[in-house]
Formats: sequence, structure tokens, C-alpha cells
Amino acid sequence: MVYLLFGEDEYLRNEYLKKIKKAFGILQLGINYVQIDESNITQIISDIETPAFGFDSKLIIAKDTGLFKKKDTFSEKLVKYLKDNIDTLKDIELVFIEKEVDKNALYNFIKDNGKVEEFKEQNITSLIKKVKQISNSYGVDIKENTAQYFIECVGTNMSDIINEIRKLIEYAGKEGEIKKEDIDSLSIKKSESIIFDLTDNLGKKKIKEALEVMNNLIYAKEPIQRILIMLYNHFKKLYLVKLSEEENKNIAQSLNLKANQMFLVNKYKMQSKYFEKSELRNLLEELIKIDELSKSGRVDINIGLESVLCRYCS
Repeated sequence: MVYLLFGEDEYLRNEYLKKIKKAFGILQLGINYVQIDESNITQIISDIETPAFGFDSKLIIAKDTGLFKKKDTFSEKLVKYLKDNIDTLKDIELVFIEKEVDKNALYNFIKDNGKVEEFKEQNITSLIKKVKQISNSYGVDIKENTAQYFIECVGTNMSDIINEIRKLIEYAGKEGEIKKEDIDSLSIKKSESIIFDLTDNLGKKKIKEALEVMNNLIYAKEPIQRILIMLYNHFKKLYLVKLSEEENKNIAQSLNLKANQMFLVNKYKMQSKYFEKSELRNLLEELIKIDELSKSGRVDINIGLESVLCRYCS
């Protein structure tokens, strides 16, 4: 049997893989259990052909191989081998695990002869329900609006959610309640969420707090160039919101949001109210100028960003 497990949600992919391993039974690494990645993918045919000495079948896990790109010569070679030796696969469990795939010849082969499972990140409603279920199973309460705030902070990846909610459950204790301030104190926020915090402070003319948020990002070893890019992309989205509202366009489509990101529409709309369209345009132009000047060594990005933020709040 050949499987392809792909999609953005690593947690759900891993949970499915655990089920495959459990159903397979005893695993002996190097004998009836082989792990492959991009660095040794060319040996996969040899691994398929090598008997699982002492066992009836073999499990081969091939993760992040690069075989599902549109043009990959070894992928084409592997498809031909699999087609010519399809009877061999009756004693093999071959599992490909990828984050993203192109629907190339290997994808189509697995779709026709095996099983393809896509694991998309879940929508906000499902995630809130999941967070509440996990918390309640440990005797810990979390209100629905707090659960949504938690997801907005840590993101929609299930693996990140599980890791972060465990800390909060431990902190709250049995019969306790997870609160917003606990999330602010204990959770590792996604950089995108932190940029929302920075922009909130900027919109409210709280320069001290805005600079503090930026410095915390730097302290957390977020590259200053990436901070500049995130700020630019964030203000660009606020600018697009303004344009969409003026032209009566669909904001979610203008921002190219995924299905599980619809909750961001209201957040962007609320933040855009802090700024005039001309202010956002000027901010974007100033951030582009900082990038240009920094490349020629005429300005330090950190100083340039602080200058722009202070000038806006003055």
C-alpha cells in the first residue's frame, strides 16, 4: 500500500502516521522499518527491493523528499519502477509525508493505486472547539472568547496549539480557568500576532509600548530584516482593507486569506480605522525607503524603524 500524507497541519499528519505504525505492528529500524528524506531518497528503490528479513512486510517512511515537485527526474524514474513492479508493493507499506505537493506523475500514481490524504489547517470554529475539549478533559475551563484569543495568538497549526495549551492547563490546574492574561504571560505568540500588538499601540499613539514590542521581537532573535518585511506586509494589508472598503470589494479575497483565517478580517478592519489611507501609503513608502537605504549602508534598519514609528506617533 502506498500513502501520501500532505498538508499544512503537521499534528494531524503525525496522528495519521501513528495509526499506520500502530496497525503495522512491531517495527525494527533498518530491518522492517526504514526512514528516508531528501538526503537519501535515491536509495528508496533499493530499500523496496531489500527483503524484511524475519518479517512478512516492511514499512518505509519517506518524509520531505522533494519528489512531488513538477519537474523531478528521480520522481519520474520512481513512478516507472512502481508501475513495473506494482505486485512488489503488496508486502510494502510506503508512506510519503510532505507539507506541499504538486500534482505530478507520482501524485497521480498514488491517487490511482494507493491513498492520498490532505491535512488542511482547521477552521477557527473547529479549533476553538478542540481547545475547549482538550482543556475540559483535564478539568480546566476556558471561555470561548478566550479560546479564540489563544488561537489568534499562537496560530492555527494544531501542533503549536497542543504544545501551548498544555502549558496553560498545567498553570491553571484542575478546576482552574485559563484567562487572557495567562495567555499573554505564558504563550509563545506567533510573530504575526505580535505585529498586530505593535500596530495596535502605534494606532493608539503609544510609542513606548510599540517600541517595546519591537524590541521584544529583536530580543527573541527575530531578524530585523524580517521585522521590516512583516511590518510592510501588515501595513499593506491595512491599506488594501481601506481600498476594498472604498471600492466595496470582498476584504477576505483582497487579503488572500485562507478559509481558517476569516477571523482576521475583523482584526484588520478594526486596525485600519486607526489610520488614514494617506498615512498607510506614507508608512509603506517610508518602509521601502528604509530597505533601500539599508542596502547601501546609509541607514541602520533598527534606527530607521524606530525613527518612522516615533515620527508617526509625534
